[in-house]
Amino acid sequence: MTYGAKNYKQMQITTASPAQILILLYEGAIQNVKKAILAIEQKNMAEKGKWIGKAHDIINELTVSLNHEVAGQIAKDLERLYNFMVTQLLKANVENDREALLAVQKNLETLLEGWKGAVSQFQKDSAQPKKVT
Repeated sequence: MTYGAKNYKQMQITTASPAQILILLYEGAIQNVKKAILAIEQKNMAEKGKWIGKAHDIINELTVSLNHEVAGQIAKDLERLYNFMVTQLLKANVENDREALLAVQKNLETLLEGWKGAVSQFQKDSAQPKKVT
């Protein structure tokens, strides 16, 4: 990544809303999983471990950011799903299991689309003028 691209990415992160940061985290995890899959295909175990480690770190961050008091059952369900993904990442790393990474990628992509939809709906609802009764 060039110096300018790094600066742009840093600015994007520091000015992002919590919802945008969440989306960036999912996108980053997906990209890291894809890179790990490619590394397995190329039999580059050092790179595989690096990218799995980065995806693992992001999923851990998503896990610790869950607010169980506010989100209740949703937070519990997400935590279980994140734990499943971490287990799959570990399996992929130890066994060079491409399928385990594909399962993680699919789950992350599904969650990303869900969050994008929720953010979009929230923004639409927020933009609607409030009716005075």
